[in-house]
Amino acid sequence: MRPSHDDGIVVGMGGRVMSQRPSVFGLLPGDGDILTTSEYLQTAETLRVQELVYGRVHVGESPSPRHQDLLLEMAVLLRVFVGQHRLGTIWIAPLDVILDPRRALIVQPDLFFISNKRQDIITDRIWGGPDMVLEVMSPHPRIGDLQERLGWFCTYGVRECWLVHQLTREIEVLQLTNAGILSRRTYRGVERIESTVLPFFGISPEVLTGW
Repeated sequence: MRPSHDDGIVVGMGGRVMSQRPSVFGLLPGDGDILTTSEYLQTAETLRVQELVYGRVHVGESPSPRHQDLLLEMAVLLRVFVGQHRLGTIWIAPLDVILDPRRALIVQPDLFFISNKRQDIITDRIWGGPDMVLEVMSPHPRIGDLQERLGWFCTYGVRECWLVHQLTREIEVLQLTNAGILSRRTYRGVERIESTVLPFFGISPEVLTGW
């Protein structure tokens, strides 16, 4: 079930309460601005990469053509597979995934999958962790630290994370639990991906042309 909107308070990592700020309705937040979840959701719609990390806005750099080529290719392959098997829905960034409205934690994974039984988390935004997320890894990370992101995914119920490594042409699949990373395996060349969330997808890195 979709969590309720927060009450205008940001609770920081250390439990510190941040006071509510003036209305930002229709404005575009700047990098480093401090906002509650409600305030963030009232800001202007934008296609830029931005996230809200414990109440602080983080604006990312625009992705490279290579990044977008790989992302689009994976999105098409996954959407066709998921559609044919009627498993759920595939989504791509920029789309807000609200992991914790109370603590103002909102991320925008490159791509994510939500299974049929969890479609109720999809409303005006995504209210909760997807079943699977995919991140195309760039030489220079656009927003945040990978280990921190993986920690969020574990905490908020993401079951699997795929990391597409541009430079090495590898796809890493991580099985996640609330306790942390259960397993991780890297696939190269003709090796077929093994996934517990999408068990019959089974593509190999070599089929991707966007490398």
